[in-house]
Parts: sequence; structure tokens; C-alpha cells
Amino acid sequence: MMAKRINPLEGSLWDKILAFALPLAATSIIQQLFNSCDVATVGQFSGSHSLAAVGSTAPITNLFITIFVGFSVGANVIISRFLGAQREDRANQAIHTALVLSIITGFIVSIIGEIIARPLLELMSTPKEVLPLAVLYLRVCFIGMFFLTIYNFESAILRAGGDTKRPLYCLIVSGTINVVLNLVFVIVFKLDVAGVALATTIADATSSLLLFRILYKEEGALQVRLDNMKMEWVYTKEILIIGIPAAIQGMLFNISNIIIQSAINSLGADIVAASTVALNFEMYSYFLVTGFAQAAITFTSQNYGAKNYKRCIQSIRWCMLLGALFTGAISALFVSFSPVLAVIFTSDPAIVKIACIRISIVVTFEVLNMTIEIMSGALRGLGNPMISTVLCIIFTCALRLAWIFIAFARIHTFQSVLVVYPISWAVTSASIVIAYLVVKKKKL
Repeated sequence: MMAKRINPLEGSLWDKILAFALPLAATSIIQQLFNSCDVATVGQFSGSHSLAAVGSTAPITNLFITIFVGFSVGANVIISRFLGAQREDRANQAIHTALVLSIITGFIVSIIGEIIARPLLELMSTPKEVLPLAVLYLRVCFIGMFFLTIYNFESAILRAGGDTKRPLYCLIVSGTINVVLNLVFVIVFKLDVAGVALATTIADATSSLLLFRILYKEEGALQVRLDNMKMEWVYTKEILIIGIPAAIQGMLFNISNIIIQSAINSLGADIVAASTVALNFEMYSYFLVTGFAQAAITFTSQNYGAKNYKRCIQSIRWCMLLGALFTGAISALFVSFSPVLAVIFTSDPAIVKIACIRISIVVTFEVLNMTIEIMSGALRGLGNPMISTVLCIIFTCALRLAWIFIAFARIHTFQSVLVVYPISWAVTSASIVIAYLVVKKKKL
């Protein structure tokens, strides 16, 4: 059955962008709730070492997630362009290629993750007292990466068609399963970090199966059939041309975050636990940002495919304006009420106090990160995926590495680590805005 979809090509833009971006943001936030439930459950029922173990794995899981999310961005752009150009036959062929690619990518990510889980955690200077728990949690999570990869591609396919609501509904179901299983596995069966990781894996499998069922019952260009599941090189190449730069950009961001996490790990288990708590609020802010960034990709791609260049510019402007309003609001909320909100994850007052420090330094400037993500999405939609990748390598990753090895080495404090986030965001966002203006002048 075909659901009502948002048409990026016609009508007013601001309301359609909101209708597209907010369910997508809610979907990402529910995905983050999986991890937050893990954190809250182990923090309240298992102790600070389990809390630190879960938190210390976040940069690693995010690193691998960005690989298949980047590839799914490529699928989103290519399918959106075909739909905008009214080439439904080619869109459908690209969809089946994308699904096969998701299965292959998910399998590879899971296998590699299982092999390098312990070496990566050791390389990050994970505290010895939490290392065994962190390795156990991470290895169980990597099993679920297979299903999470497929889910992200399925969601990208529906986004390309203007549907962001049904992925949200699927995650509401799987998120409820995740919360219930967290409590059962940890409180009843005493499985500690393995229990919360297993609950997340089961939830990821559920959401991917639900979305596949939706695509199977879909009509028209988005309909999926097992008989048509094959990779066609012409579409694989186009997906990878967009997807690989997006994946590289996300990977490099997360590699720099791993270096930062290593610096944080050197400050002790309490700092790691507090950083874990604060990271949840950063991720909620970030996923609101990604809703508008994905809207920029889809609306720009479809209108660029339809050669409606004026509407491309209008779409990007609305994404920036609405993104700034919503990101600013949620950042202000988290910063203002951080002492109250942090208690959700831990009852230790010392850890709460340290967590509030990170929230005040990092979340306050999330609007700069929003600019990077939306402008990067616009450039990908316009067929220039490498520009934002190169700029992020230079102005985010290199700057963060230099900061950790030079500034942090001299001023060995939690605050000295954290200030690199707003500094790198400010420089990178300015460079990407300039790049967009140059591309806009040439192509639009």
C-alpha cells in the first residue's frame, strides 16, 4: 500500500521541510534512545564501571555506523534524482542495488568489528577496570550492526520517496522492545552490559524486518521484490561516488572523536562516566540537526534532478533557518536543565557535576555543527560530495588532532579537551559556507 508522501517539487517549502525533517529527527532520536536506555539501565542497576564501559565504546560504534550511513546517503541522493526526473524504472533498479549493497556492507562491518573490538579499545586507553565489560558490550553490539545497516538503507529509500513517518513508526515499536528487554536482561537475568547490548541487537533486527515488509508491500517505484535483488554496477558506482565521500567525512569526524575519547579516558573512570552521560544530550541535539541535513539532501537532489534550480536555493535556505531555530531551542533546553536531566543516567552527584561541564561547553555551540551538516547535505545534493569531505579533513580532523597532541598535552584538563569542539566547528562551518556560495554561483 502506498503511503502519502511529501513532494519536494511542488508547493510551499517550509511546512514540507518540517513534515520531512521532524519525523526523521524523531527517528534518529529514538535510535539514540536505544543507547540511552543502555546507559540509564547500567548506570542505575549495574554501577559506574558498567556505565563507563558502555560510554567508552560510543566513538567506535559511531565510527562504523558512519560507514553504512554514508553509503545510504549515496542511495538517497541517486534515488531522489531519478524520482525527481520521473525515471521510476531506474529508481527501482537503484533501490534493489542499494539493498544488496546494505547486506554486503552490514556483513563486512560486523565481521571487522568483532575482530578489532579489543585492540581498538586498548588503543583508546580504556581504563583497565572497565576494559573487559567494554569489549563484551562492543562485540555483542557488532552483531546487531548487520541489521542496523539494512535498516538505514531501507530508511534512506523511503526518505528518497518523501516518506519519513513509517521508519519512525517502526522504531517506536522496536524502541519499546528495547526498553523492556533492557530491564528484563539486566534486572531479572543479571546480564549487565551484555544484556543491554543484546536488547539493542534484537530491537535493530525488528526494525529492519518491519521496514522490509513495508517496502515489499509498497507500490510503484519503491516496491521491493526478492526476485529483483541484484547489484547493477551502473547504480552501485553512482551510489558509491556520493556515498564514499559521505562515509569518509563521517569516519574522519569519528576518528577525531576517538582521539578525543582517548584523551578523556586518560583522565579516569569518573570523567569517562560523566562524559558518557553528557554525550547522550549531544547526540539528541545532533540528530535534530541530521533531520534538516537529510531534508537538504532530498529536497536539493530531487529539485536538481528536475532542473528546478531556484527551488534548490529556497530549500537550502529554509533548511538552514528551521534547523537553526530548532537546534538553538533544544540546545538552550539541555544547557539550562542539565543538572536535572543528567540525574536520569546516574545518581552520583560528582559525575552529574562533571557532565554539566561538557554539556555547557559542547551543546551550546551545536548550531555551528548544524551549519556543517546542512551545507554538506546541500553540496551532496548538488553533486559535489568531495568538497565538504576535504574541508572537514583539513579544518576539523587535522585541527582536533593538533589540539589534542599540542594543547591538551600542556593543559591536561577536561575543559581543555572539550573546547576543541566549538573551535573546529566554527572554522569548518565558515569554510563550507564559502564553498557552497562558490558552487551556487557556478551551478544554480
